[in-house]
Amino acid sequence: QVQLVESGGGLVQPGRSLRLSCVASGITFRAYTVTWYRQAAGKERELVAATGPLEGTRYLKSVKGRFAISRDNAKNTVYLQMNSLRPEDTAVYYCNAWMELFTRYEYWGQGTQVTVSS
Repeated sequence: QVQLVESGGGLVQPGRSLRLSCVASGITFRAYTVTWYRQAAGKERELVAATGPLEGTRYLKSVKGRFAISRDNAKNTVYLQMNSLRPEDTAVYYCNAWMELFTRYEYWGQGTQVTVSS
């Protein structure tokens, strides 16, 4: 059974940092494109950062230079380092992994809440 488990969210003051983790079981992460999405209350889900085996990394414009996505294939984990957090970064952050090999395989984590507030 495939599971993606996010952790690392919490309440943090503006300007501080958090590191989110997404640990996969049941799949080999290195073969997947892994994306962090977020959804704020009353808003649509948006792509925050993605990393793929072929396409490299990409970021939401508003987080570029503040957030960094990285992989540790040995730990089957993808991280999202979030620096200089702003109140508008408040959202539930979700980990998504997908790959296509004759068919599309896609999995989601349960989400982790990030709240940026003084």
